[in-house]
Amino acid sequence: MELDQHGATPSDEERAAIDAVLGVDRDSIHVRTRSGDGFHTARGGARHRAERHRLLAGLHAVNDRVGWISPGAVNHLAARLDIGPADVFGVATFYGLFATTERPRRQVHVCTDLVCRAAGSTEATVPAGAHSAPCLGVCERAPAALVIEAGDPARHAVAGPVTLAEVDAFVAGAWPDPEPPPVAAVPPFSKRGLDAGQGIIQPSDALQPSGGETVGLLGRVGRVEPTSIDDYRATGGYEALPRAVELGPAGVIDEVTAAGLVGRGGAAFPTGRKWAAVAAQPVRPHYLIANADESEPGTFKDRVLIEGDPFALIEAMTIAAYATGCEHGWIYVRGEYPRATATLAAALAAARRDGALGPDVLGLGFAFDVEIERGAGAYICGEETAIFNSIEGYRGEPRNKPPFPVEVGLFGRPTLVNNVETLVNVPLILRHGAAAFRAIGTADSAGPKLFCLSGAVAAPGLYEVPFGITLRALLERAGGVRAGAELQAVLLGGAAGGYVGPDDLDLPLTLEDARAAGTTLGSGVVLVLDRGVDLTDQLLRIAAFFRDESCGQCVPCRVGTVRQQEALTRLAAGATDGDLRLLRDVAQVMRDASICGLGQTAPIAILSAIDRLGALR
Repeated sequence: MELDQHGATPSDEERAAIDAVLGVDRDSIHVRTRSGDGFHTARGGARHRAERHRLLAGLHAVNDRVGWISPGAVNHLAARLDIGPADVFGVATFYGLFATTERPRRQVHVCTDLVCRAAGSTEATVPAGAHSAPCLGVCERAPAALVIEAGDPARHAVAGPVTLAEVDAFVAGAWPDPEPPPVAAVPPFSKRGLDAGQGIIQPSDALQPSGGETVGLLGRVGRVEPTSIDDYRATGGYEALPRAVELGPAGVIDEVTAAGLVGRGGAAFPTGRKWAAVAAQPVRPHYLIANADESEPGTFKDRVLIEGDPFALIEAMTIAAYATGCEHGWIYVRGEYPRATATLAAALAAARRDGALGPDVLGLGFAFDVEIERGAGAYICGEETAIFNSIEGYRGEPRNKPPFPVEVGLFGRPTLVNNVETLVNVPLILRHGAAAFRAIGTADSAGPKLFCLSGAVAAPGLYEVPFGITLRALLERAGGVRAGAELQAVLLGGAAGGYVGPDDLDLPLTLEDARAAGTTLGSGVVLVLDRGVDLTDQLLRIAAFFRDESCGQCVPCRVGTVRQQEALTRLAAGATDGDLRLLRDVAQVMRDASICGLGQTAPIAILSAIDRLGALR
């Protein structure tokens, strides 16, 4: 499909937006000539094709400037990067935040996903002129809306909680009030989760809150200016990096391994083992990616960490790069996080000015730098190999494994991918030692854990607690189920997680206990549903979510998520047990044969509600 067959050309505004990202084209490959023997000639093609990884940024530039991506813009990007227009179009249509048909410059996206849905925001309530959207990652302030206004510069804002009248006003031209500070997502008593009885990591005096509570990962949120590297240093920042250099790369990996740190994004893979695998690869260069595309409904921990303490992530990435030999890093931030993206950009610029990033990091004898890659609304890009394709300028589809990312990852090089929460544990480990870190939690689930509480709790927000706290105790820290409500169920881990009921409140929140109970902690979602929430509606939304977010690459997931939604819809309407058997059969096929975790986990929450809570019976 050659979209340029009609000769569509970009507007001056579109051309300027693309040139601002790609630079002015002074070695044009798209001015082609036909020689006497009928062949085309061109100049600079190889050089331009080497810039394909800038395609996503180019699409963002056009979408930000004019609100949509026209055929002329597609053709211009294709010519500038020497790739087919159909290829550009295929990438543009993969992402939910881009449009390839004309639309108003102002877009209002209203979340109708699980948490906002429980708060009354459904497709039927979205006002005219606004659009229904999946989770926006501000679940502590549900229901939420994202307002985007194209221009030079574009404006982005997240609002929540919002009313129908406010959404109508946004559509009509009003602008949301400024967002509350990141600390608003961290209720004061959430930090009591790490107390002296845990043999806890001791922060600096500047981080010691009144009352003697001890805090770790959230200690700076609300207590420092997020983009001030001086504030970061005054509160223990950049103490871990020199310690890493003292230990040496192998020593750092040994310390992380001894601490028992495992991935906090859901897979819980041992971090030290992953780092060691990357470090051992002889192929150079090595690359590092911080996965901040937390699109799991109900998850907002990485957003709060980035907005409130971005230098912790930057220092952690620098340590990881030193230990594993990574020369360059990327932070892949979901496109619905405008403030997190802006905060990171400011913090990275400050780190470069300070010498904490660059050709000789803090005079310690190694080079490392980081760039931001904005996602564009694709849940699948949270999968580690889908991120590679997205950054490289392709559709964000997962890759088959093996080869594994530690061997063949981004641009075909060994690549380390870690979740934001995983990374920010590393400076704590190096500052206080593996033994202190292991003293928190349990033998198999070491360290502090962040849980994203939302729904029918008195104080929704981000809670830092030791692994091993019971679900009941965690809810009590959030003030319990809100007044006048009766607990119906708790969704642990998000749409890819599992439901538990009121009888499961004494479940210890550890990886091993969750596994033994047939559920998962996933990305730390704890969505509390009261009796006023229609559980069937929640399950139908989960089915629709996975159907919408499947990349379509593999048949088990592409077809399975459709069949799952169809069978669930019939069951909700009172269908026979035949549809329940079909639902289970489809679930088994998706678990066994899907390429990536999306298809493998798509049935888990639905079946857990049926089997554990008796839903749809």
